[in-house]
Amino acid sequence: MPYNDLQEFISILEKQGELIRIKEPVSAYLEISEITDRVCKMYGPALLFENVKGHGMPVLMNAFGSYNRMSLALDVSDFNALSEEILQFVEIEMPKSMFQKLKIIPKLQRLNNAMPKMVEKAPCQEIVLKGDKVDLTKLPVLHCWPKDGGPFITLPLVFTKNPLTGKRNCGMYRMQVYDKNTTGMHWHTHKGGAHHYRLAEGIGKRLEVAVAIGADPAMTYSASAPLPDDVDEALFAGFLRNRHVELVKCLTVNLEVPATSQIVLEGYVQPFERRIEGPFGDHTGYYSLEDEYPVFHVNCITMRKDAIYPATIVGKPPQEDCFMAKATERLFLPLIKKTLPEIIDMNLPIEGVFHNLAFISIDKRYPGHANKVVHALWGLGQMMFCKIICIFDKEVNVQDLSEVLWRLGNNIDPQRDIIFSNGPVDALDHASPLPHLGSKMGIDCTRKWKEEGFTRRWPDVIDMDGNVKAKIDSIWHKLGIQPWKK
Repeated sequence: MPYNDLQEFISILEKQGELIRIKEPVSAYLEISEITDRVCKMYGPALLFENVKGHGMPVLMNAFGSYNRMSLALDVSDFNALSEEILQFVEIEMPKSMFQKLKIIPKLQRLNNAMPKMVEKAPCQEIVLKGDKVDLTKLPVLHCWPKDGGPFITLPLVFTKNPLTGKRNCGMYRMQVYDKNTTGMHWHTHKGGAHHYRLAEGIGKRLEVAVAIGADPAMTYSASAPLPDDVDEALFAGFLRNRHVELVKCLTVNLEVPATSQIVLEGYVQPFERRIEGPFGDHTGYYSLEDEYPVFHVNCITMRKDAIYPATIVGKPPQEDCFMAKATERLFLPLIKKTLPEIIDMNLPIEGVFHNLAFISIDKRYPGHANKVVHALWGLGQMMFCKIICIFDKEVNVQDLSEVLWRLGNNIDPQRDIIFSNGPVDALDHASPLPHLGSKMGIDCTRKWKEEGFTRRWPDVIDMDGNVKAKIDSIWHKLGIQPWKK
């Protein structure tokens, strides 16, 4: 069953042995980050800090920081099964026969269940702070790393509406707290929130913004998912939950937010107002440099009486966000395969921090096929940011980094098999010669064909005779060979 709120998710984590309560007094300035970073590197549990110095509100960390907790967050046992459901969901077509009509009924029922539902009263509005009572410094916002420009809200759900069409968008963008009622709004130029802001600037109007902190797990994940611009994140969260997300209208802005959120910030960004934001210790493992970003003005804070402040830290992998990204990889692979059916599997390794590396296996069918897939992937949504794409034959297990590196080293001639292209790169790419624009590399690691100009004989991979392997399997237990410590 879907979780009603973050509190219910925490309860399940605790029952599953996936959460530790920290009662020792700790500071939101660096100390929570240091503890959490150590736990992330141990692939350890979620942490609930119950005694944060100077604050009466607990802080939840690393709630999504394992494959098991991501499965619990989305209430699934198998990401592949859920990904197939997502694919079927987007493939709904008008039925042409009675049989097709019967088959489509369950899909329509699930779509109906997923539609957001408006409510009049909400836990997130039990406490209301306006005017002089607005004070962001009262929240246990983390100062994550020593050279950060200040404390940052790191797990916000930022809601805006297209000022021309009224369509809702929800994204996850870090927010540096400047003072009691203003923050930075780290809208990358490629993101939906940035698009809404540019449209508002174009007509000379302020853009209303609402920030929900601590929605239910499916809604929080949906804010980070690479959805098309016209897909409502609240609808997608409802689909993942198989139950609608309850939304409540904000008190001071014309926006709706998840009703069971812990904290909601209401306000606006003015056109053409910028302020230096950063540095920030980012998911690349480096500090992203300071730059000018829009300023969010908070005119109202609402919250639950029992509010918990959820946060995350990013930095050198592995970190919590790596597991959210791996869930995205699994959930959205079938949609990529719908466009590129020759793709067998995909691995966006944790060490590649989402946008630096992709290992792809394909069913190679014709000369130059690997290059075709590379260019096609660069044209698909956020895959445009991927700096290095390596293409392998279908028998290669791209989830096995040892096999991937072995095949890559053996199968390529660098001059022949590497292609370069220029295009958009992630805003956090510090190596590109220009912000947002740089080069990318595709590597053809497949077996080369004579039709591709390869005139030599391609050698066979070493493998033992199948009968011998079966014989040794049958007597292995008699040999007395136990697993050996490295």
